[in-house]
Amino acid sequence: MKKLVTGLHHVTALSADPQKNLDFYAGILGLRLVKKTINYDAPEVYHLYYANEEGTPGTILTFFPYIGIPKGRKGKGQLTVTSFSIPENGIDYWLKRLNKFHVKHEGPQRRFDDEVFIYLEDHEGLGLELVANKKDKRHGFTYGNVPSEFAIKGFYGITLSEECYEKTAGLLVGQMDHVLIAEKGNRFRYSASDQNYSFVDILCSPDALQGLGGHGTVHHVAFATANDKTQLEARAKLVKFGLNVTPVLDRQYFHSIYFREPGGVLFEIATLPPGFAIDETKEHLGESLRLPSWEERNRSLIEKYLTPIRLDINKFAD
Repeated sequence: MKKLVTGLHHVTALSADPQKNLDFYAGILGLRLVKKTINYDAPEVYHLYYANEEGTPGTILTFFPYIGIPKGRKGKGQLTVTSFSIPENGIDYWLKRLNKFHVKHEGPQRRFDDEVFIYLEDHEGLGLELVANKKDKRHGFTYGNVPSEFAIKGFYGITLSEECYEKTAGLLVGQMDHVLIAEKGNRFRYSASDQNYSFVDILCSPDALQGLGGHGTVHHVAFATANDKTQLEARAKLVKFGLNVTPVLDRQYFHSIYFREPGGVLFEIATLPPGFAIDETKEHLGESLRLPSWEERNRSLIEKYLTPIRLDINKFAD
């Protein structure tokens, strides 16, 4: 039976400062800014997309930088950690780089016996991991601030912190094509991918405080589906299951549906096509402000409200 959900597509988080956000993710972490656009629901706010060189689904971390929004609180009912895959020999390099730029971090630590990772937080407290992985054959950004042999390859997985795991796990397994592949203590790992990444960990944390939205927290996580047809099939399945699912929304670079999982995390299912090359060539991804067709007439007004941002590459060189 074909899978309607095939892994992770992107993660979207909240920030309070677009320039500091660009400096951290494109500067320190060396991800590529593949798209600079707007929040379609709040056009006075950027939507910044960071990814690998091509902007491949499964590598994309995006941000809504609402200037001045209050700080959030990580807790249950949230995606609390976004994990990136790095080369197996990359731990020492990344420890030195994080120290150089005074990034808060812990580790290296070990999980599931053979998994070595560094936990870190960005300047706003967003939880991240760098996981050393010899099985991930993807390539990172080959001409960014980080040497290609140590560059981030894409998502390794995500961690959902939940009051209890059973209902969320039931949704993932019963309706979203995931299977349980590992468990240890209060951590349960699921995957819908045939690769050695794109994992979904559920951390059973009944005693944790409830998470609160704000900068330094995740807004939603998107799962990948092949095309518009499989998306509609997935939507019908979720509606039949009893979930309140939005209609299909056009996000220019993919089509999306949204719904809340039982623990409260906002889930999205996004199509693989059309991708980021529909309005910029691969060589020039992220270089100019791209607006959806219905907002082009408002470009001058939108640009007036957006704070100009620019990456100083030399500032973040090794």
